[in-house]
This record gives sequence, C-alpha cells and structure tokens, in this order.
Amino acid sequence: MLRSTTSNWFGVAPAWLVIGIFGLLPMFIMLAISFMVQDPYGGVEWGFSTEAYVQFLFERDLDDSLILNTIYVNIVARSIGLAAMTTILCLIIGLPVAYFIARQPEDKRNLYMLLITIPFWTNLLIRTYAWILILTRNGVVDARLQWFGFEPGTFDLLYTNTAIFIGLVYSYLPFMVLPLYASLEKMDFRLIEAASDLYASKWQAARHVIIPLARPGIVAGSLLVFIPSIGAFIAPELLGGGKRMMLGSLIYFQFATARNWPFGAAVSILLMAFVMIALLVYARAAKGQGLPAGGH
Repeated sequence: MLRSTTSNWFGVAPAWLVIGIFGLLPMFIMLAISFMVQDPYGGVEWGFSTEAYVQFLFERDLDDSLILNTIYVNIVARSIGLAAMTTILCLIIGLPVAYFIARQPEDKRNLYMLLITIPFWTNLLIRTYAWILILTRNGVVDARLQWFGFEPGTFDLLYTNTAIFIGLVYSYLPFMVLPLYASLEKMDFRLIEAASDLYASKWQAARHVIIPLARPGIVAGSLLVFIPSIGAFIAPELLGGGKRMMLGSLIYFQFATARNWPFGAAVSILLMAFVMIALLVYARAAKGQGLPAGGH
C-alpha cells in the first residue's frame, strides 16, 4: 500500500510542480505586491500597506482625508456590462448555430466545426486590427456607404463601446458555439418530433426540450465567454483607443504607465476573486443539477 501511494504521489508530482510554479506562485507574488508600498519611480518598496485597496474606492484630499472616487467603479461596471452583453449576444447567436450544426450529417458537421475554428488560426491581434479597418471613418464599410450618397463618417464606430462590444463578440463567439455543440450533438432529436406530435410550437419545443438539454453547454459557454471578456485587453485598447478602459486595460496602465504596481496587483487580485466566485457558483450549480463540473 505504501509503495502504491508513493508511486501515485510521484506520478502527480510533476503536475503539481507545474501548477505551483506557473499558477500559484505568480498569484501569491501579486497578492504580496498588492500589500506593499508604491515606489514613485516604479516597482515597490518593502512595507505593509492597504493603500492599493483603499485607492480602488477612495482618493486622498489635500488634508489626507478620504473622498469617494467612482472612476474605478465605473471601469468595473463597464467591464461587467460589456462582458454580460457579449455573453448574451454570443448565446443568442451561438445556440441556433450549434443547433444547426448538430442537425447536419456527420461529414458536414466536421466541415462546419472546422469553419468555426478557422479564426483561431490567425493571431487575435491581427484580427482585431482588421476590425479597425472595418469600423473606422472612411474604412471598408464607410467608404462603400459613401458610394450610395452617405456622408463620410456615417459608419464611424471606432473608439466607442460599440466597437469594443463587436470585437469581444467576434473574439469569443467560438467559445460559446463549441460547448453548445458538444451538448446538442448528444441530444435525441426524436424528442423534438414527439413534442411536435403533442402540438407544441417551435418556441415551446425550444423552451421545454432543446434549452434544458443544452443547459450544460449554455452554462459552460457563458463562463468561457464572460470570464475572458471581463479581463479583455486587446479589444479595449485597439477598438476603444484606450478611451473606454476595461479591467485588463486598467491593470496594464497601472504597471506600464502609472508605475503603481501595488494598485495594479490589487486590481488583478480583485478580478481573480470575481472569477473564482463565478467558478464556485458554477461548481455548486453543476453539483446540484448534475452538470459536468469541468464545463465539458
């Protein structure tokens, strides 16, 4: 028994080592930095301080009193709002797409899934730059509208929340389609025929048959879209022009420009805590409803 236990421990030791070095250690380093003192020239000074967390909600007046500051709260609200809207639109688009693919013959299903994954073959940075050419003034769409008599700038969405929203939906839509398809391909489509025989409308069949059976994919896909969207960096920076900051942009700004490492680390920890809470909520829902705890 002891030899078996030792063998099992050595078998999983490399995995725990990788998780510890590349997962837990950076997290604890960021946690430690968030409680250190800011160095005015960048980096941190040794010492304990909670100023980084206080700064998230307050700023200090000339007399060192605390004044409520909602700038960062607005950034959090914008991040959560855009991530939630991205998740909802990806679900609205992804569910019919996944259902359509699941109803196709197997050879066509493989082709459609290949088409869904093709965007991953190109770097996200390049694809986001392509959206700049589409959304900007005198860009691909705006120039074509001018042919029909529209004024220049009619389709100028660049550096707006709408541009960020479009970029997020485009970037993370495949993450919604894939888990939905994984759930729907296992569905017995004779249940839909049975519902139709019982005089159920298409909406009733979707509501009472398709959506309940696709629930594991809906939950998993929503998490796969919402979590990276709330911490997105490329879309807010390029499509928002840095004017519509999200949490990912805020963290980058604090480390690279403001040189306020403790505050950047504190925002990172708060974002990580929010993600962990979302994962715990999903884990509890998965345990209660028999969903796959791994999200697959």
